Amino acid sequence: MSDRPLPGRRSVLRGSLAASAALALPATVLRAAPAFARSGRPSADWGVQAGDVTANSGLVWVRSDRPARMIVETSATESFRNPRRWHGPLLDAGTDYTGTTRLRGLPPGEQIHYRVLLADPDDPRRGGEPVTGTFRTTSVVRRDGVRFLWSGDLAGQGWGINPDVGGYRIYDAMARLDPDFFLHSGDSIYADSPISATAALPDGGVWRNVTTEEKSKVAETLAEFRGNFRYNLLDDNLRRFNARVPTIAQWDDHEVRNNWYPGESVPASDARYTERSLDVLAARALRAFSEYTPVSTLRPGAAEGRMYRVLRQGPLLDVFVLDMRTYRNANSAGDQTVDPQGILGQEQLEWLKRELARSRAVWKVIASDMPIGLVVPDGGEGRRNFDAVAQGDPGAPLGRELQIAELLRFVKHRRITGTVWLTTDVHHTSAQHYQPSRAAFADFEPFWEFVSGPLNAGAFPAAALDGTFGPERVFLKAPTTSNVSPAGGYQFFGEVDIDGDSGEMTVRLRERDGTVLFTKVLQPGLVGQ
Repeated sequence: MSDRPLPGRRSVLRGSLAASAALALPATVLRAAPAFARSGRPSADWGVQAGDVTANSGLVWVRSDRPARMIVETSATESFRNPRRWHGPLLDAGTDYTGTTRLRGLPPGEQIHYRVLLADPDDPRRGGEPVTGTFRTTSVVRRDGVRFLWSGDLAGQGWGINPDVGGYRIYDAMARLDPDFFLHSGDSIYADSPISATAALPDGGVWRNVTTEEKSKVAETLAEFRGNFRYNLLDDNLRRFNARVPTIAQWDDHEVRNNWYPGESVPASDARYTERSLDVLAARALRAFSEYTPVSTLRPGAAEGRMYRVLRQGPLLDVFVLDMRTYRNANSAGDQTVDPQGILGQEQLEWLKRELARSRAVWKVIASDMPIGLVVPDGGEGRRNFDAVAQGDPGAPLGRELQIAELLRFVKHRRITGTVWLTTDVHHTSAQHYQPSRAAFADFEPFWEFVSGPLNAGAFPAAALDGTFGPERVFLKAPTTSNVSPAGGYQFFGEVDIDGDSGEMTVRLRERDGTVLFTKVLQPGLVGQ
């Protein structure tokens, strides 16, 4: 499957690379806060990106440097002969000059070339230079197969864009694999991690960061959350990637604050914050996320107004995007014998069960922003609390494990096959196989959970396993010390390749340069593999 022919795609990428070169920021921007020159016409200095692409639709995003009308043109060719035009929103200060346009009625399984034009709202004849991008719509033909990547954790622990090492180089390695889409599994920003100009490395060297005013402190205001998203878009590699590969995005904790949950207050011991309400901070963070990320359910006018959703990717794949932050209960010791709210909330759990039962795809990928069987502590306020599902007790399900047990039991008894869990969060890469014969709770069918990340953040030692659902760690690569910088390696992404003929799913865990660390081939329709 990895060697499948892709007629015309390579030339598309070469063209996209050339076009995206126009997005490169001046070298001076890599040494200081952005200060784009303001010409007489609107400019899209932050590039373009596409998201939530389906067989016949997709979202296109852009940010202007001033008020502008967004116009998108699409074509089957890079020459843009006979383009189709889409009139998008007015970009103004209310959305920080960002906007998305939904493209509908697209042909399935085709390469879509698009360009975004920004017009002066007072004089439509005055427009800026168009910015181009491309994506493939989902194929409805099984034999075409599906290839996608996933990872998360960008610019965490103070490790930001380092011009000395070429910035976020992992994005170029991912682009070379020509994925149909990228699943960003959370921690797309680190609103709680300020970035300084330099950071000391263990070998005596210095890590040098691009810095901006908004990244000099923890994010509290809407402007500061917006600035966190703009920070990452200073990276050439990321903007090139965005122009070539559509994204399915979800969030986790660091879009707001480490290990946050609804109703929480920032403790008085954290003097960095003047705003103490996590509900207030989360609302501002979600608004910035919706402005800077093309998510279909969060765009203005969307009926759902929520993060969780299912993206149907043809006959081979459905992607179930979870939100394990917005509806969870408080982090605790996780020893409750009754816990209906859990980590998903009852409404999201019922939605997930309903959509899994409806799915006719060969594979059902559950995009989980947190792992199931890895213990993720939350040691705040002197308590032994936990941030994810597992709490280290290998016995019968307790706390949030009760909700996961209910879901796993449902999958088994409804005879739903092809469920695979993908996650990030823990800043190392691993593969876990869950087997009822090893578990305290055994009423489920075996399944796999694959972990990848970070993209550009500190790496951490392996999380402990919780035996409740019988996980066995089949592969692991993690440092032995905490917060290893990207200069020390341990930056990862994962690849999923589904063959159109056999239906086999091949999962590869890769390092930053694309080197394959681990490969697992899964057979469709089977259990116990």
